[in-house]
Amino acid sequence: MGVHLQPLALRLLALTFPLVAKGFSDETLEKAAKSEGYCSRILRAQGTRREGYNEFSLRVEGDPEFYKPGNSYRVTLSAATPAYFRGFTLIALKEGKEGDKEDDHAGSFQIIDEEETQFMSNCPVAVTESTPRRRTRIQVFWTAPPAGTGCVILKASIVQKRIIYFQDEGSLTKKICEQDSASEGVTDKPILDCCACGTAKYRLTFYGNWSEKTHPKDFPRRTNHWSAIIGSSHSKNYILWEYGGYASEGVKQVAELGSPVKMEEEIRQQSDEVLTVIKAKAQWPAWQPLNVRAAPSAEFSVDRHRHLMSFLTMLGPSPDWNVGLSAEDLCTKDCGWVQKVVQDLIPWDAGTDSGISYESPNKPTVPQEKIRPLTSLDHPQSPFYDPEGGSIKLVARVVIERIARKGEQCNIVPDNIDDIVADLAPEEKEEDDTPETCIYSNWSPWSACSSSTCEKGKRMRQRMLKAQLDLSVPCPDTQDFQPCMGPGCSDEDGSTCMMSDWITWSPCSVSCGMGTRSRERYVKQFPEDGSMCKVPTEETEKCIVNEECSPSSCLVTEWGEWDECSASCGTGMKRRHRMIKMTPADGSMCKAETTEAEKCMMPECHTIPCLLSPWSEWSDCSVTCGKGMRTRQRMLKSAAELGDCNEELEQAEKCMLPECPIDCELTEWSQWSECNTSCGKGHMIRTRMIKIEPQFGGTACPETVQRTKCRVRKCLRGSGMEKRRWKEAREKRRSEQAKKNLDSEQYPVCRLKPWTAWTECSTLCGGGIQERYMMVKKRSKSTQFTSCKDKKELRACNVHPC
Repeated sequence: MGVHLQPLALRLLALTFPLVAKGFSDETLEKAAKSEGYCSRILRAQGTRREGYNEFSLRVEGDPEFYKPGNSYRVTLSAATPAYFRGFTLIALKEGKEGDKEDDHAGSFQIIDEEETQFMSNCPVAVTESTPRRRTRIQVFWTAPPAGTGCVILKASIVQKRIIYFQDEGSLTKKICEQDSASEGVTDKPILDCCACGTAKYRLTFYGNWSEKTHPKDFPRRTNHWSAIIGSSHSKNYILWEYGGYASEGVKQVAELGSPVKMEEEIRQQSDEVLTVIKAKAQWPAWQPLNVRAAPSAEFSVDRHRHLMSFLTMLGPSPDWNVGLSAEDLCTKDCGWVQKVVQDLIPWDAGTDSGISYESPNKPTVPQEKIRPLTSLDHPQSPFYDPEGGSIKLVARVVIERIARKGEQCNIVPDNIDDIVADLAPEEKEEDDTPETCIYSNWSPWSACSSSTCEKGKRMRQRMLKAQLDLSVPCPDTQDFQPCMGPGCSDEDGSTCMMSDWITWSPCSVSCGMGTRSRERYVKQFPEDGSMCKVPTEETEKCIVNEECSPSSCLVTEWGEWDECSASCGTGMKRRHRMIKMTPADGSMCKAETTEAEKCMMPECHTIPCLLSPWSEWSDCSVTCGKGMRTRQRMLKSAAELGDCNEELEQAEKCMLPECPIDCELTEWSQWSECNTSCGKGHMIRTRMIKIEPQFGGTACPETVQRTKCRVRKCLRGSGMEKRRWKEAREKRRSEQAKKNLDSEQYPVCRLKPWTAWTECSTLCGGGIQERYMMVKKRSKSTQFTSCKDKKELRACNVHPC
């Protein structure tokens, strides 16, 4: 590699130093470089500059303003299309230092791709190119220096053709300062205090873009999914997760198992720093069109103290890979609330499992490593691997949109119309004016309030249209909404006590038998009239854990929350689960149930036209390789009472499996060639051609050339005999040609075209064949001239060994 580096490095000196004259030799330049110290000469370069020109840029991943001592950061040097660069130099200096001394340099670089980058031979603390060639991007890791170093200047030079770009300011220089020790545990960008007033309500919508089409390498077809989304709106005193930090037990369980239970428990334990817990359902499979399945979403609120939001979800199956946002600030500098955030997401590694592919076996990382983004150069077996080191293709996008603002706002930006409408109290409902021609079911019970706090929410009830007797008379809506507030809240002005959500129940006070458990909530806002809050802030209830307390009984956890009802209407089943904490002390089997089920009631079901079951899973592909078809079905659950049901009950689509193996196909063997000698021992060859090359694991091709020994009459000694032999052979060939010409004159009805040129040899070495043809030009109609046919001749060629 060094052989390629030297000319470019010397050219760099020639371009950057006025003392290097046009007539200087490479040897002179090399001596000059070594005598003065290459590092210092780079820093004092006075070559061509392009101040303010942004064709090239130096970037630290995440654009942090501060570094944490000892942390590693990805540094990228790139050129904007269509620009490129051939050579470069990258250094890191302490602020205010010239680089003449070794102590002037800060931190250390790590090479990611040795084919692209290497340390400079004359300045080992700097990074340069391995080979001079066109490139648009390089990446290295930079490890920050120890505490107390202060600010660091990352500087890059670019060589493009014979032009050097070296900027003390601008896009090729990056200043990054040491993070204050008091701010450890928070994100790299300092989080400012929020000056906004009132509260704001947001909706988070998650759009997964991870599919076999976008990420085909090793894609897990049957088990791909996104785990349930878990997060919260919180203050800057609490961080769910962050790059460069260590994963908590809750983050670890999300990352490795896709379970949000522990993460939610950790969030609720930070009740003073958390305003809303953010939750959304898991997605199986990971991607479906939006017209088939709506994107998962969740609503949450923020206030002046808890103006950040974080969330995460596991990309499954995977060792410990997730996507998410960390400490996204929704408060603006002008004391308002952000209207909309759109963020594309790449996966990150939780640092708890060392697997390298989607379905790698469990391999705990010991000791635990820091959270870091995945890269395209992590491991050749990684599904995101790219030997050129490009960026990972995005796997998801999250959209956070403000849907309402509550309370008095202190910024000057007016509410949009949606916010204004959301704050308006709904008008009183008029009496039911349902036409007699519209036959409905009864209204279902009211749903739970969408708000669990004292902020305004809504609840819903629904009914089903059973029949419309007169199509000219429209039927009213089948859904009805009503404003509501969370439990313990009053809608009376001036006396409302705003309460937080209930914190998760505490563990039972005993591990065996009957005990008690409690939960708490706190007052978020006291009544405006100055009265005291009379709403209870603590609840206690009895709990039973492990009813039998004998040596033969096992210890189990408390029951988890009930799953959703299995039916969307009518009677269904719901389940809840618990885990075994400890097996019986006497070694017997644990008899405790870990799953409990009970009936659940949903709004009554009504027979309506074309009531269909959900689509079944797609069938297996009709072929084991190549292109085929697959199908899925659904059933008509009830008879069509009002007209025919024209909905399709079966769908088919094309499917593609790995290509079928194609075996090698060969032509028949050719005739044996003439012996390659005119006397003595020699050899003959025959060949066959490959008609179809093997593909997709098909049977390989066997030999295409065969040799066999041949022996012509013994070679005569003496030059006179040899000449006589060649003369006799020549006379014989002339005689045969004359006879052919005579035959042609005697039988003019069989005329042949001249011989064609010899074809190219079938192989380059090892013995091949050439062919030529004599085609019939005119053939007699008489049947007696059956010998008048096309002629073909073969001869050996390229008989030298390969």
